[in-house]
Amino acid sequence: MKILVVNAGSSSLKYQLIDMENESVLAKGICEQIGTESTFTHKVPSNEEKNIKDAPMEMADHAAALSIVLDTLVSADHGVIASMSEIEAVGHRVLHGGEKFSGSVLVNDDVEAAIRECFDLGPLHNPANLTGIKACQKIMPNVPQVAVFDTGFHQTMPDYAYMYALPYEYYEKYGIRRYGFHGTSHRFVSKKCLDLLGNPEHSKIVTCHLGNGSSISAVVDGKCFDTTMGVTPLEGIMMGTRCGSIDPAIVPIIMKKEGLTADQMDTVMNKKSGMLGLCGTSDNRTIEGRAKEGDERAKLIESMLCHQLTKYVGGYAAAMGGLDAIVFTGGIGENNPQYRDRVCDKLKFLGVEINYDENDRLRRGPEGEISTPNSKVKVFVICTNEELMIARDTKEIVEAL
Repeated sequence: MKILVVNAGSSSLKYQLIDMENESVLAKGICEQIGTESTFTHKVPSNEEKNIKDAPMEMADHAAALSIVLDTLVSADHGVIASMSEIEAVGHRVLHGGEKFSGSVLVNDDVEAAIRECFDLGPLHNPANLTGIKACQKIMPNVPQVAVFDTGFHQTMPDYAYMYALPYEYYEKYGIRRYGFHGTSHRFVSKKCLDLLGNPEHSKIVTCHLGNGSSISAVVDGKCFDTTMGVTPLEGIMMGTRCGSIDPAIVPIIMKKEGLTADQMDTVMNKKSGMLGLCGTSDNRTIEGRAKEGDERAKLIESMLCHQLTKYVGGYAAAMGGLDAIVFTGGIGENNPQYRDRVCDKLKFLGVEINYDENDRLRRGPEGEISTPNSKVKVFVICTNEELMIARDTKEIVEAL
């Protein structure tokens, strides 16, 4: 079975075509700046001569972008399949499912309506995700579409972990509660971690998805117990352009002093804060290089991130009543040994002990265990694969039809 995985943004469309017989990526790419000065990038891992990089293309909307993707997948020069009929299903990443979905589902009219109902909770992503679904339905009307929700994995949280201490009516009227995100990633790496642990009946794991967007989850017996992101992906640890958790009173103070509207303040917290706000860049590799050269703000970011990471991992260990394993994943988690080194050093009181040589070796590529045989807590670097998780869900649902 060949499955097309689609991640539609407000002005972009990322895709991967995966052959589920061996779970290999046949092709992947992205359409960017849809509706304006659009560009198209297409990669074929098995044959670089078929690649396309940043090619200008006319894309009026997501349907036009998808047409370009499908035409490319079957083209003589750049294609990897003989015809569109080889694509047996499409899996869509959908940001927000509210409380309606705890798992992936086949798209129908009711599912589309539920995605629309969550527009207020995911205003930047859900409309775009639904646009991607509608585009696929238009061009591939007889192909099953599956929605995989970022929030789904976190629906197992107990109420005392997801509720906020606000008037209860806001939860009842508007669904104000913790939802969590990066669920597909946390589910993928926690499952792989359990495999590495020998699939014990009981387990307590903390998964750290660290990248431009970052979140940490506590996973008990394979199910989410708590997570750092909230109603939106803004809450939690400091990120590339997001401030993470702050004193809520800061918001009206800055709004009054700067004369900002609610939307402008939202933009400040989501797009102008975090690493970018502190030192002018959100690129971790640049920050790492500047810190080594002695840049004080870059060093501050590294110290802040390690401090926050340690607090969340240690706090979740206490909340779960123990800790069997820590997983580092995502662009920063997989590629930056010094964060793993510093955080694990601070967690020695829990019995964490890492192999520094092995930790340093696992940079930009390989994955594996970085804890020593004597460590009471296993520590792993696991490369996340959200697209494969989406494809697996899609395959399971379609095969059950």
